Amino acid sequence: MMKLRKWNVRNLFVRQLHSKYKPVPLSMQQYLEFGQKKCEKKSFQFLNDEISIRLAHIMREFEDLPKELLTMKSVKLVRSWYDLSFKDVQSFTSRDPDDGKVLEEFSAAIQNILSRHSYVVETMAQGVIEMENTYGINDKLNERIQYFLDRFYMNRISIRMLLTQHAALFGNMANHPRRIGHIDPNCDVIECVTNAFKAARQICEHYHMQAPDLEIITADGSHIINFVYVPGHIEHVLFEIFKNAMRAVVEYHTEKIDLPKLQIIVSKGKSDLTIKLSDQGGGVPYQDKEKLFQYMYSTADRPQYTGQESPLAMYVDIDRFAHNNGPTGLMAGYGYGLPLSRLYARYFQGDLVVNSMEGYGTDVYLYLKVNSSEASECLPIYNTTTSRMYEAEKVVSDWSSNTNWSQSMRTYSTLIRKPPSISEDRTVTVKNS
Repeated sequence: MMKLRKWNVRNLFVRQLHSKYKPVPLSMQQYLEFGQKKCEKKSFQFLNDEISIRLAHIMREFEDLPKELLTMKSVKLVRSWYDLSFKDVQSFTSRDPDDGKVLEEFSAAIQNILSRHSYVVETMAQGVIEMENTYGINDKLNERIQYFLDRFYMNRISIRMLLTQHAALFGNMANHPRRIGHIDPNCDVIECVTNAFKAARQICEHYHMQAPDLEIITADGSHIINFVYVPGHIEHVLFEIFKNAMRAVVEYHTEKIDLPKLQIIVSKGKSDLTIKLSDQGGGVPYQDKEKLFQYMYSTADRPQYTGQESPLAMYVDIDRFAHNNGPTGLMAGYGYGLPLSRLYARYFQGDLVVNSMEGYGTDVYLYLKVNSSEASECLPIYNTTTSRMYEAEKVVSDWSSNTNWSQSMRTYSTLIRKPPSISEDRTVTVKNS
């Protein structure tokens, strides 16, 4: 018991120390260049440090969550997974990367972490539902939860990118021969569009017995547009917006046999590659536009949750999308598709934007960086500003109407404080007592 207590104290100290270091965002170009050189020893050294830091940042942020959420069974389970994964990575801190056996064990540990965290999205979502059913959620609490979930899931995306890239390069994870890890140096955008459309149509036809067709237009005629990117990320985002568009068209044109086609326009400029999806599904009211990117908000009815299993047991995570030859999940209802898709778009400095005309249809724009050197990771960093966001009171409106554009989180005028004194060397040494 005494040894266990000492280990927990030591682990907490190491975690807090790592949370004071800033994570290192990588660009698509850096991922690609490293994958081409393919040095397992350097990957081991970088990941041993970087994964610990990224885990420590989000684990520190957990501590600022409302107690109503922290006490939920599912949230406790997620925290235990992160704690265990941090310990797994830290166990290799003093191991010799020149030892081939150590590298094999590290790859196995990475695979275990990936498996352990496979259902983090669903389990965390279940925790939010449990809190909603137990305590209810007011506006103030909802703002804090939305803020955390964006950062939590973006952190997860970044960690899984690092881990799956290592596993694809050095482990047993299956990979496309054309790709460097999960990155395709000549990513075929039209192929991504087609794959995502077929997957979404399969679900739409299963639930509605029909689905609209698709028209694809490229801005420069018949030229196939290629660039450096992660095909799985593009397909994941497109699948979600196709799914929403198909459902909207089918439900809006219930008396029509021939449904209006969906339209995709792809344009590649000097800075952005833009994919625009247009539908004639009736659109959404302007006042609901911002709600589309809130977790747990959906224009569809939420499927009944019995409490017997995860409410998102059929949610299609990107990993299962990639390895199951398409999704087999629910058509709609939980409100996680668009928020998570926007995070995947923003992860490498892109974005996902929705414009809608109520009574006609919706346009969705997916913006991606053309230049791989500009497509750098967007990572959440825990600091004093972060902690204050969880303490912020809901803003009292100083406008006559509470419109979307007149509401914002409180801004702060804070004294400049010196950051903790940390050396540039990020090596952490902890003496055993």
